[in-house]
Amino acid sequence: MTLKILESAVEDLERGRRFYARHGQGVGVYFLDSLFSDIDSLLLYAGIHPRSFGYHRLLSKRFPFAVYYLIEDDVVIVYRVLDLRQNPESIRVYLKPDDQPEQG
Repeated sequence: MTLKILESAVEDLERGRRFYARHGQGVGVYFLDSLFSDIDSLLLYAGIHPRSFGYHRLLSKRFPFAVYYLIEDDVVIVYRVLDLRQNPESIRVYLKPDDQPEQG
């Protein structure tokens, strides 16, 4: 199994890092380390997470964020890494169906 992190997810991670960096020295780096650790765990546990908005949703262990991903062949594709402290309708907009590849 391999991981592919889309640009949209990288942008989400950078936005989160900037937010937490304002809360103290090293907090933004800790955020990234934590989220990448969660993402790396998908190499072992991809597919066991419940689906939400059509994607598998991995909840971060240390921050109120979720990793939204799909599995295609032998590749785990991370689409978004979203802050869960927002309106679920906002999350639905970020995960609009035309972002998903054809499943088949």
